Amino acid sequence: MNIGIIYGGKSGEHEISLISAASLARGIAENHNVFLIGITKKGKWYLQDSSECERIRRDDGAALTITEDERNAVTIIPGAGKEALSVAGKSLSLDVVFPALHGTYGEDGTIQGLFEMADIPYVGCTPLASAVTMDKEKTKMLWQSVGLPVVPYVCMKRFVMLDSVLYDAFIDEAEKEIGYPMFVKPCCSGSSNGAAKATNRRELCYNLMEAFLWDDKVLIEKSVNAREIECSVTGNSVTYPPESECEDVIAYIPGEIAPTHTFYDFDAKYNDPNGAKLIIPAELSEGDLEKIRKTACAAYKVLDVTGLARVDFFVDKDTNAIYLNEINTMPGFTPISMFLKLCDASGLDFTALTELLIDEALRRYESKHRLTTSR
Repeated sequence: MNIGIIYGGKSGEHEISLISAASLARGIAENHNVFLIGITKKGKWYLQDSSECERIRRDDGAALTITEDERNAVTIIPGAGKEALSVAGKSLSLDVVFPALHGTYGEDGTIQGLFEMADIPYVGCTPLASAVTMDKEKTKMLWQSVGLPVVPYVCMKRFVMLDSVLYDAFIDEAEKEIGYPMFVKPCCSGSSNGAAKATNRRELCYNLMEAFLWDDKVLIEKSVNAREIECSVTGNSVTYPPESECEDVIAYIPGEIAPTHTFYDFDAKYNDPNGAKLIIPAELSEGDLEKIRKTACAAYKVLDVTGLARVDFFVDKDTNAIYLNEINTMPGFTPISMFLKLCDASGLDFTALTELLIDEALRRYESKHRLTTSR
């Protein structure tokens, strides 16, 4: 089978994608042909030489690079299906693509829409589910609509930020409704980019300015004295027929992130090897572990997620209350990725996981092609 791994991209998580894609290339079974397609920070696509795949497979610690050779620039023909991607007029004939892309232009529905228009099978969520799950406010609104627990929050939009009267009134209301400390997060950014904790109005205003560099909407959440629990989920929440193992929605063993930083920020996730301790399984009662798994499946299903996701929770240290925090529909595939570790702890190793995800992508593609689109 010919598998295209697409990585890099116009995202604040570009460098993380280089590591994730390298891990994927090493993890995919060797009986498949892997084609590496790098997207630059300016958005141009380039097919990489086969030697790049060989290089990272020889070195477990290596990250991918992107060679910008115009002779290997990738073009896409809408509607051409598995022949849609080509280089110098020659089709790559890909059976499926695996977008190892994080954040903006990677898991926000944009590239998924491109795959749909090109008619290419791909791993991960549909454009709608990708777009919704990328937006933290809309995700929380949908979870709330079915009674799933979320931390109290408000959302500030840029037009409020630009109007001093509206801005002051909003801050007053946020202080009244939520109170300090608060967490400030861009609505549609990942890996904690632009996220910070505020303990007073001065910090809140500063953090809002920083967050608005990343997005036009910013979430302000109540800070909970909480443990951070994560749960990996796979499957197709729209169909999941009982006879299809790869489409069955499964939540794996929950684990706990114990950060050594103030919170689980970008540095703790990716730069500091001692930024967090990973505890698998999470040190919770069997009842709470099962509750988290069931809630993770419910959160996954209400958003129509397909393929994979990591669902993040808070467990209040004072009350033991469980809250949904976020969902990540293309979690990191780095060597320290919690998503991979949770699957592995449940008996699903990396190579078996990639086979599962590829199989689900192909089945979803075949299922969609049985639908009527015109008469």
